[in-house]
Amino acid sequence: MLLLANFCWGLSFPLIKAITLLHARLMPEAGTWFSTVYTVAPRFLLAVALMALWYRKRLGRPSRLELLQGAVIGSFAAGGMLLQNDGLQFTAASTSAFLTQLYAVMIPVWLAVRKQHNPGKFVWLSCGLVLVGVGILGHFDPYSLHFGRGEWETILSSFFFMGQILWLEKRKFAANRPLPVTFVMFTTEAAIFIALALIMAPSTGALIVPWQNGAWLGLTTALTLFCTVAAFSLMNAWQPKISATEAGLMYCIEPIFGSLLALFLPAWISQWAGINYANERVTWTLLIGGGLITLANLVIQRRPPVDPAESTK
Repeated sequence: MLLLANFCWGLSFPLIKAITLLHARLMPEAGTWFSTVYTVAPRFLLAVALMALWYRKRLGRPSRLELLQGAVIGSFAAGGMLLQNDGLQFTAASTSAFLTQLYAVMIPVWLAVRKQHNPGKFVWLSCGLVLVGVGILGHFDPYSLHFGRGEWETILSSFFFMGQILWLEKRKFAANRPLPVTFVMFTTEAAIFIALALIMAPSTGALIVPWQNGAWLGLTTALTLFCTVAAFSLMNAWQPKISATEAGLMYCIEPIFGSLLALFLPAWISQWAGINYANERVTWTLLIGGGLITLANLVIQRRPPVDPAESTK
């Protein structure tokens, strides 16, 4: 189920790229930061509306703990997205991809320090394979790395994503229902991003124009259904069934799916949406980097049973 969630998130890469290109055509006066925020805000606003419509009988009234967990993981996710997107404007995409995935290593380090327990060689080997794989996949060059605004914001975003993963597995939330938690999470993110969009909008027209374009509506609907409602519902329902360490490593598969989908989707979307977005090509970095990330997840599956000290539950 988490592999399926990763596939849905991987789909978001070409979809978001296409939407930002469409924004540039529809709203040339809008800045890149507003374009980024307005790519995120509608997906969570629509996700809240769709969940309220589809699951109104199953949602019920969220409990106090469901409200708490949903609001906290929604805030963590929103903070991570904002910092990652802003940092991307001040650093290379490859550097951003590499630094964002640091949570795969930070989670077992955090748990090892907190629980005073070494998770073992299988975990550290998997973490090493993931970091090397992500670095190769993203063409990361350590010699060109310098810690400026973009790098520090991206590292901080990784802490936010780590917080989201860890809070999803806290023992006191074990009885929480995934649907109400996801609904509260989406509502929190929608409120944050809509407020930011209203503040950053260059004009009222910039908020209205995209909704009048059929291609934008189609891309945003796909982003909402697959990359938001489906992906986060799967994450919130199934991640608590495995350890936080294993989940953090598994989420590094996302860029593999994104790279594979970018081999053919951009041309299809471009023809339909009237934008210029070229397909990517198969490269040795995709094969080797993706292979190492996949190997890391196979290694973590081969380790002995999880020690209770490793879990955040």
